[in-house]
Formats: sequence, C-alpha cells, structure tokens
Amino acid sequence: GEKQAFTIQSSGQLTSAAAYRPLIVEYRNGMPIRLEQLGRVIDGAETDKQIAWFNGTRGMILAISRQPGTNTVEVVDKAALPPAIGLVVAFDASQSIRGSIHDVEFTLVLTVCLVVMVIFLFLRNLYATLIPGSAVVLSIIGTFAVMYLLGYSLNNLSLMALTLSVGFVVDDAIVMLENIIRYMEMGKPRYEAALLASREIGFTIVSMTLSLIAVFIPVLFMGGMVGRLLHEFSITISVAILISGFVSLSFTPMIGSRLLPPHTQKLGRLYRALEAGFNALAGAYDYSLKMVLRHGLTTMAAALLLLAGTVYLFRTMPTGFIPSQDSGFIFGVTLAGQDISFESMAKRQRQVADIIQADPNVENAVAFASQSNQGFLFANLKPRAQRKLSVDETIASLRPKLSVVPGMMTFLQNPPPITINGQFTTSIYQMTVQSVNLNEIYEWVPKLTDKLRTLPGFLDV
Repeated sequence: GEKQAFTIQSSGQLTSAAAYRPLIVEYRNGMPIRLEQLGRVIDGAETDKQIAWFNGTRGMILAISRQPGTNTVEVVDKAALPPAIGLVVAFDASQSIRGSIHDVEFTLVLTVCLVVMVIFLFLRNLYATLIPGSAVVLSIIGTFAVMYLLGYSLNNLSLMALTLSVGFVVDDAIVMLENIIRYMEMGKPRYEAALLASREIGFTIVSMTLSLIAVFIPVLFMGGMVGRLLHEFSITISVAILISGFVSLSFTPMIGSRLLPPHTQKLGRLYRALEAGFNALAGAYDYSLKMVLRHGLTTMAAALLLLAGTVYLFRTMPTGFIPSQDSGFIFGVTLAGQDISFESMAKRQRQVADIIQADPNVENAVAFASQSNQGFLFANLKPRAQRKLSVDETIASLRPKLSVVPGMMTFLQNPPPITINGQFTTSIYQMTVQSVNLNEIYEWVPKLTDKLRTLPGFLDV
C-alpha cells in the first residue's frame, strides 16, 4: 500500500511428501490428474538401496575419518556417541598404532638396559657405568625437547630413530670415559685425568659426531614419498647424535672427575672373574688373528667370496616399499555383473560375509552393499595369540571358499601400514590402460587380463 510494504520470498522447493501430493501430472478431458491419485506419496529415507551387516545382524555403518595433519589416536579418544545409541566398534585404527608404539617403546627401554649392562660387564664399576648410562638418558631427553620444538610426535619412525641412536649415543661417552680411566691408570688424579682426556680426545669425538650425521644428510634431502617418510627419522637421529657429542664433551668428563673411583681401589671377586674371561677372549682373538695373517691368500679368497655372495643376495632378494605386517584387519571389495539388481547383490554380499564370519580366525565381519555392482567388507581377526594363521595366511585360506559364491568376485587384501593413493581399491597394486581409441581398450584389456592371470605370483586379477 501507500504506507507499508511486505517482502514475500518463496524457496521454490518442496520439502515433504504432503507438498508433492496435489501436484498436477496431466490433464485428461479437462480434469487435472494429481500425483496422489496415481499412487501413495509418503515420507521415507533418502535411499533404501543400502544395506549393511555386522556379524550377520542388520545395522548402520558410521565411519569416522581424520583430517590431514591430525593424530589418529587423539581423534579416537575424542570420538563418542550418546549413551542411548548402541555402538559396536568394528575397526579401530588406533589399536595397531598403540600396539606398535608400545613395542617400539619397549625396544627402546630394552636397548638402553642392554647397553648399560654391557658397559657394566666391561667396566666392572657401578659409578663408571652410570656415567655413559646417564649420558644416554640426557641425550634422549634433549632429543625429546628438540622434537617438541619442531612439532614432531612420538611415532614409529621417531622412536625407531631414537632406538638406533642409542648405540651411537653411548659410543662418544665410552670413548671419553675410557680415555679418562687410561690416564687414571697412569697415576693421574681424577680431575687432571678428565682434563687431559677431554683435551686429547675432544677433536676425535667432534669428528665422530659429524661423520655420523653426514651419513643421514642424504636421507634428509631425499625426495619423493620415501623422503617424506624418512625426513622426521633423519632429523631425529641427527639431533640425538649431535646432543650426545655435546654431552660427551661436557657432562661426561665433569661427572667422571667427581665419581670415578681411584685406580688403587681393591678389586673384588667379580672383577677378577670377568677379567679372566676377557683375557681368555683376548687370547682367542690373538690366536685367530695370527692364523688369518699366516694364511693371507685364503683370507682374501674368503673375503672375495663373501663380497660376491653379498652382491648376489642384494640383486636376487625380493624388494618392496613397505613390508606387510599383521595388523589383524582384512579389507575386501566385491564385484558382480553390471546388470545385477540390488536384491541379488545384497543376497550375494550376505553370503560372502557369512563365509568370512565362519572362519575360526575372524572375530567379527562387516559387509556393506548399495545400488551398484560393488560392495565392501572388512573383518577384524582375533588377537594373534588366539589364532593360528596370520592375516596373509587367512586371506589365502578364504580365497577358495569365496570363489564358490556365484556371480561374485571377491578381492581381499591386507592393507599396508601407509596408504599412498589415499583411497580404497580392489587391490594394493593397480594398472591403468589409456588410449585415444576406446575400441582398442575394449580389445586389449581382456587380452592383458588373461595374460596376467597366467603369470606366476598374480592373484585376484
């Protein structure tokens, strides 16, 4: 009107079944024919051509995927549903991660303990053993601090780098400690022996540290996927070696000048017994060395044979990017004919899931099918101590059982620890055939497939 205006906005969309019922479909004899006169119009699911089973029971699958750069374990710890909803975890990727991290952590602690024990057997003194042992601990703690500043996490690669670095870390401290003890055996006081030893051996430790770091510099600048995987590994182990060199030049001589016992200390029975054993080993080494030097030609011939054998094994051993591991998880894809109906696909998918579930090594199985000729399934195996077969052996035993399902091809795989292509496929390895002529693809793909099936070592082609 003259004083007031209204704005009317129409979405133009129908959002309920009731809004569709009066729609006019056609006119007959001047009379409108509405949609509700032709059939029932009701509200329903967006699609009813999806079906899933968990251990043979109908259910719904909820998949939670982490965003790039986030931590899998942290995402799993934060994921939760309302208590009114019954939730059964079919697959938890953090379990294998936690298990592998626990194994590497145990290996790291065990390595440190073994190194300290070996040092004690050779030095035969508690205070002398504590010096390189504490140097190892300080180097690892310093490496943790640098990893925190760089934003690294405790994963398999970083922990493996720390495990390998234990041997490098303790070498510098042992070299410094042995030189201090050598001067003490010459009659020098502890403080003077530490000064003379650090002054004499300091350049050697610096050169050892730099030479070890130089070994990992090529890994640091390596490109491609391998370079991305080993980048954190190379930095972690280089930092550990660098910190160990600093600790050996500062902490080891300082603590040695305070804790090392005088050389005139009375020796116990354990010391004398170990000394006799080491003297016997030294005598055996002396005898073997004399024999090797006496038969120089035979020694060179044996060395050349070992070198030739090493080259042969290097060239003939199978190679791979990442070794297969038993994660207790099987992923599978099913394929049927392109003209299969949803009902027939669901029936065959259920048969495949029942066969997998019946396997004694499988704890639970999940299958999913939709309105297509492709379905997905995955299975969690029982803990390794409760089953006889590994993941790869279980897959091999299931292949002949699944081949009896008519009109269905099932591709099972043991997912690698690291997925390069970022998507699930029918197999780990894929081959893509391209051509500007579609008829050539139709002609050569069946020929190529038939030829690959005849080659040894190929499965599920």
